[in-house]
Amino acid sequence: MDSLATPTLAAPIETRPSHADAAEPRSFLDRLFDRGHLVRTGIDGLYGRGGDFESVVEALDALVSRLGAADGAERMRFPPGMSRPAFERSGYLKGFPNLAGTVHSFCGDEAAHARLLACVEAGRDWTQDQACTDIVLTPAACYPLYPVAAARGPLPAGGLLFDLQSYCFRHEPSVEPTRMQMFRMREYVRMGSPEQVLAFREVWLERGTAMMRALGLPLAVDPANDPFFGRAGRMLANNQRMQGLKFELNVPVNSEAPPTACLSFNYHQDHFGSTWEIGQADGAVAHTACVGFGLERITLALLRHHGLDLAAWPADVRTQLWS
Repeated sequence: MDSLATPTLAAPIETRPSHADAAEPRSFLDRLFDRGHLVRTGIDGLYGRGGDFESVVEALDALVSRLGAADGAERMRFPPGMSRPAFERSGYLKGFPNLAGTVHSFCGDEAAHARLLACVEAGRDWTQDQACTDIVLTPAACYPLYPVAAARGPLPAGGLLFDLQSYCFRHEPSVEPTRMQMFRMREYVRMGSPEQVLAFREVWLERGTAMMRALGLPLAVDPANDPFFGRAGRMLANNQRMQGLKFELNVPVNSEAPPTACLSFNYHQDHFGSTWEIGQADGAVAHTACVGFGLERITLALLRHHGLDLAAWPADVRTQLWS
């Protein structure tokens, strides 16, 4: 289909190793802890954030807002939890059961409470009287949006555009600092006709690439696929790549290979429109696309390539962030 032609990809740029990296044998994650950018919690992939780290995240969030300001997107912010019935309807468990996180709570009586305390005291499992609540952890910032948009009825002729940000959860513990279990995702989501949503994705491919180059980061834009689970998931991943539905903007952070996806550009076709019965003004099923910014991942890329001392970053990078 002509509308799915592969966009022009950015040429890779040579990586510039940090002068600190060459002299310091400790891992990047250890040095982030040493400098106070991240704070240990005892759980791999679950970290506190220091003040300097947060100042970069906040500056990036503001920069993304400036890039999209003229588009007139409707701004929404959801909590890091979403409705379990909506989550189940979304189909997330078909593709990513291993990444999902549920919220459980104590539902026992006084006797169960006494058992719980005894288990805690003895260092045994105390969760036997926990039950799943109606809240699950949000896997991507856009997932709570679709039922909200569906409840409004058919889209207007020009479609809809939303500006989202949320903490998200994916159960993949790792010592790679870029693979956090809880992280913030900034998204713009477009709903409308295939032509409208693909034009949106093309615009953000250009904007996102220009933004990251202006921040002095080595990058490449590559075809990609979501990490679908299991044998059937491998077929879905191949189809996603063949149809050019997903592209990622990659930056070397943990190592040269593989690099880290810091931005993603996704065309969902009519998946969410069909799932949630979101219709266009002409009665056709709505198509959707999104661009996602991994705010922690971009921050880590900046720290890796410009050093852990923010005051020593190149002046043009600091101007982009804090002008």
